Amino acid sequence: MELRQLYYFVKVARKEHVTQAAEELHVAQSAVSRQIHQLEEELGVKLFLQKGRNLQLTPVGQLFLKRAEVILADLERAVIEIHEFLDPDKGEIRLGFPHSLGISLIPQVVAAFRKQHPNVRFRFKQGMYPTLLRDMVKGEIDLAFISPLPDEHDFVCGEVLLTEELYAILPFNHELAGETIIDLNQLKDDHFVMFSEGYSLRPIVWDACLEAGFTPKIGFEGEETDTIRGLVAAGMGVSLLPEMALDHAGPLQPAKVRIRNPKVNRTIGLIHRSNEKLNLVAKVFHSFLIDYFANRPK
Repeated sequence: MELRQLYYFVKVARKEHVTQAAEELHVAQSAVSRQIHQLEEELGVKLFLQKGRNLQLTPVGQLFLKRAEVILADLERAVIEIHEFLDPDKGEIRLGFPHSLGISLIPQVVAAFRKQHPNVRFRFKQGMYPTLLRDMVKGEIDLAFISPLPDEHDFVCGEVLLTEELYAILPFNHELAGETIIDLNQLKDDHFVMFSEGYSLRPIVWDACLEAGFTPKIGFEGEETDTIRGLVAAGMGVSLLPEMALDHAGPLQPAKVRIRNPKVNRTIGLIHRSNEKLNLVAKVFHSFLIDYFANRPK
């Protein structure tokens, strides 16, 4: 079995047409047909059935397509890793992060890194906590900012980069909006604008309210820090957000008040796969991040 046969097979399977596949491959139609025929002969099965002018994968063809795509993807990744090994300044970093970090933190660290490594490319992927863990385990991202850092995980490891304080945010007409610091239980009678299920900030806020002696009454739910901040500013309730999520200028802003009891924080960690070495360019970025946050002003 030749690698070229796999390339031709996958292309024909995706196009469902030999002529169109041949045009994209820039080879003769007869060459594609010959390679597919030889592949079927070697496997001893029919991979395609004729359906009008198009081709349709047989059940065994569908099974073989899944395996062939994995093989070609692994090969492509191997070639990329070799190039990155030879020149890490021209590699690609696949970086995951939650939405709340995309407002300012991610742009800041990427801009600082690219001053030193201007030719490195980034592929970004935002996601919730479980999504980032899943994408990491599946190998779809190389590094990910995550909050909180998983205590124990079979396939993921990492380190805490920073700890960030959460503030109470209130509508400007709220009776406590002019205060500089409050106890969280002073908000027990208010409705909370909470993150939806699956977002890591939700249990942090929920547990803090329980520690303060009350169960929060949920008035609204949202999926992004911009939504939470905007709903609070519009008078729909109160909430808690990390400081960097409030670093945003806009026409509709809530009041920001420090909480003294209980103190509410979140940790932000950096994770990678524990059973696999980072490629060279990701390793360089990993080292940069550790140094960046170790020397970042508190």
